[in-house]
Amino acid sequence: MALLTESSAWKSLQSHYASLADVHMRDLFAHDPLRFSRFSLQFEDFLLDFSKNRVTGETLRLLRALARERDVPGWIQRMFNGEKINHTENRAVLHVALRHQDDRPLPNATEDIMPGVRDMLRKMRQCSEAIRSRRWLGHQGQAITDIVNIGVGGSDLGPLMATRALRPYAAQDLRVHFVSNVDARHIMGTLENLNPNTTLFIIVSKSFTTHDTLLNAQTARRWFLKRVDSEQALQRHFLAVTSNNDAATDFGVAVENIFSMWDWVGGRYSMWSAVGLSIAIAIGMEGFEQMLAGAYALDEHFRSAPLEMNLPVTLALLGIWYNNFFDAQSYAVLPYVQELEYLPEYLRQMDMESNGKRIDRDGQVVDYTTGPIVFGQLGITGQHAFYQLLHQGTKLIPADFIAPLSSSNEIKAHHQALMANVFAQTEALMKGKTEAEARLELHNQGWRGESLEMLLPHKVFPGNKPTNTLLFNQLDPRSLGILIALYEHKVFVQGLIWGINSFDQWGVELGKQLVKYILAEIGGDSTVVSHDASTNGLINYYRETRAAREAKK
Repeated sequence: MALLTESSAWKSLQSHYASLADVHMRDLFAHDPLRFSRFSLQFEDFLLDFSKNRVTGETLRLLRALARERDVPGWIQRMFNGEKINHTENRAVLHVALRHQDDRPLPNATEDIMPGVRDMLRKMRQCSEAIRSRRWLGHQGQAITDIVNIGVGGSDLGPLMATRALRPYAAQDLRVHFVSNVDARHIMGTLENLNPNTTLFIIVSKSFTTHDTLLNAQTARRWFLKRVDSEQALQRHFLAVTSNNDAATDFGVAVENIFSMWDWVGGRYSMWSAVGLSIAIAIGMEGFEQMLAGAYALDEHFRSAPLEMNLPVTLALLGIWYNNFFDAQSYAVLPYVQELEYLPEYLRQMDMESNGKRIDRDGQVVDYTTGPIVFGQLGITGQHAFYQLLHQGTKLIPADFIAPLSSSNEIKAHHQALMANVFAQTEALMKGKTEAEARLELHNQGWRGESLEMLLPHKVFPGNKPTNTLLFNQLDPRSLGILIALYEHKVFVQGLIWGINSFDQWGVELGKQLVKYILAEIGGDSTVVSHDASTNGLINYYRETRAAREAKK
C-alpha cells in the first residue's frame, strides 16, 4: 500500500482543501437551500445532520475516494470474517460477535465462536435474574442490595457509563457501585456504608493479575472477612469475570461464579460481554439484550451500507478532514441528556486508546497526525465552562452535539429549553457574528463613539466552526447500543485510513511495567538511584517525608 500522504486521493484532498479553506459555511448555506437534506443521514430513529461542516459534495466524494483507496470496505469485511486484524497480538477483533443476532456463523480462525457467546449470555441471564428476583441470597440468607464492580479501564468505564445512562430502566432497590482508583478513598468510601451480608462484588480482570484491580479486590476481601470471618462465605459474595480461572478460584470465587472473557475482545469493547454483568443486573437481561440488539443493528448497517449512506464512515471521514487537513487536534463530544454524563469520558478512552498511535501497520513512524484529543461534558454545563473557547478561541475544535427528542421523565418546558440550547449553539458556532452585525446590535443597545469601538471587537464571533448534530427519539437500551456501536466503528475507520492498528495498546503497558519496580523501591530501605534525577528525587522525597511523619506519631 502506498504511503498515505503520497496517495492520489490524499493529494486531491490537499488541493481541494486549498480551495475551500477560506469558504464560510454561511455562504455554503446561502448557495444551497437544500443543504440540510443533502448533508444528513438517517438510521432507524437516528438523524445525523452534518450540514454544518466545512464540506461540499466534492469534499465528500474525495473523502470517500480516500476510504476506497485505503480499502475500508475490505477491512470491514475482514473484521466481521474473524481475520486476525489485530496483527501485533495475532488476534481477531470480534466484539461484534458479542451482539450478533442472526444464524450466520461468525468465525474466529477455524471455529464458530457463537455457541460460546450464547452460553455466556445464558449464564448472565441466570445470574442477573437470580439477583434481581432475590433468589440469590448472601451467606446469612439475605437478599443482595448492593453490587460493587471492581475493575479498571474498559472493565470499569463501559459498565459505569451504561448503568448511569440507563438509570430510568434500572431496579430502584439495587444499587450498583464502581471502583477503579487505587486511591484508598475510592474503595473505602464505597464500602463504608455497605452491609457485607447484602453486598456482592464483581471482580473484572481478564488476567486476574491487573495490579490496580487486584489491590482493590484484596481490600474488599479483607473488609468482607473482617466482618464475616468465613472464607466459605466468599462464594456467595464474590463473582469474577476473567480468563484466569485458577487465580479467581484461589482468591475464593466459586468455579460456577466465574464468567469467561475472550482474547478477541479488547477491554474498551468488552461491556457487551460478561464484563457488562453489572449492566444486566441493573437493568435486567431483557434490557441488556435490547442494548445488544441496537448495537447489532448498527453493525449490520456498517457492514452493508454503501459509503455514501454509512453513518460511522461519514463521521470518520469528517474527522479525518479536520484532523489532517485543517490541523484540528481535538474534538468535543457534547451530550444534551443528563444520563449520558459519562459518555465523553467513555468515548475519550475508546478513541484515544485505539488511535493514539505513531506507528503504522508496517512498523513505520507516520508523517501525519493520527488520533485526536477527545474531551467533552454535558452540554448545558459545558456552555458555562469551555464553550467560550469553541466560539472565540484560536483553535478549531469540531464538536458532536447529541440529544434525544424526548425524555423518560420529561417536563415539557425543560426539554424545550434543552433543545433550544442545542439548536442555538450549533447555529452560533456555524454563523458567528460579523462586525456589522455586532455594531448594529451595540448601537441598538445604546452604545456610541469610543465606547462602542472599544467593545466592538470583543463582540465579533468568526463562526465557521463545524458541528455534527445527532438526534434520536429517546435514550433507552436499544438507542444506547446504536450510539456506542456508531462511535466504535467510526474510530475503527479512522484507524484504517491512518493505517494503524486500533486494537492494541502497547503504550499503556510501559507505565504498568515501571510500577512493579518502583513499588519495590518505595518499600525498600536503600536510597533510590536507579532512575533519572527527577524520579529518584521524587521517590526519595516521598519516602523520607513519609518516614519523618510516621516517626512523629
